[in-house]
Amino acid sequence: MNAVPSRPLAGRVALVTGAGQGVGQGIALALAGEGVAIAVLGRTESKLEETCRLIGERGAEAAAFACDVSDTEAIPGVVEAVVERFGRLDILVNNAWAGAHGPLLELSDRAFQKGYRTGPFAAFSFMKAAHPHLKATGDASIVNLVTSAMVRWDARTYGAYASAKMALKSLSRTAAVEWAPDGIRVNAIAPHALSPGLKWWTETNPEEAEEFVASIPMKRIGDCEDDIGRAVVALVGPDMRYLTGATIPLDGGQAFFG
Repeated sequence: MNAVPSRPLAGRVALVTGAGQGVGQGIALALAGEGVAIAVLGRTESKLEETCRLIGERGAEAAAFACDVSDTEAIPGVVEAVVERFGRLDILVNNAWAGAHGPLLELSDRAFQKGYRTGPFAAFSFMKAAHPHLKATGDASIVNLVTSAMVRWDARTYGAYASAKMALKSLSRTAAVEWAPDGIRVNAIAPHALSPGLKWWTETNPEEAEEFVASIPMKRIGDCEDDIGRAVVALVGPDMRYLTGATIPLDGGQAFFG
């Protein structure tokens, strides 16, 4: 008789922002497949409920929490509501981001700042609010999503996006060092994945999309669940227990992180 594979993450609780679609949903589903209960956060309730339904099909528990991450004053209350609902918090994934792309001279101050409010500012608020609950577990993980645009030689039109994500990368490294004694690991990932936005772009700009895929050594765009979500499962699991403060490219080899 074959042994049933162990699921070392079963029974844990994860909070995933921007989990209504795309990469956030893929991460949530991959974690759910390992028996992790998921707090599904996002702005659109119908999308959150669909993610919860998919998580239920995988046999895991889920609950939706409507949240606009740009409202940083509300974030501590959301974290407390998650802990009240599930009784604990082991994993925090800061995926949500909303901002602007374009040449610097065409960006308004408001558009530029929005990327910081929904990126490093929101992640900072979630991390601080989650810290005591993560520390209580003694074996917790934070995963912050950044981007390979941070290291593009030609960063035209990516300035606002890349700079906000670079700030989040630096925040991740600092928290990793300061919170390691608390049993909290903090890492960042920089994914390429076929999210709804990227899928729309590839279908709308087929020639540019072909060039983009050709620039990826693996010659394909990652899958939100099977490539990015599964990597996060590994990252927060016990086999990676000595890894913290790292930025990991999940981009098929396209970008270079020195």
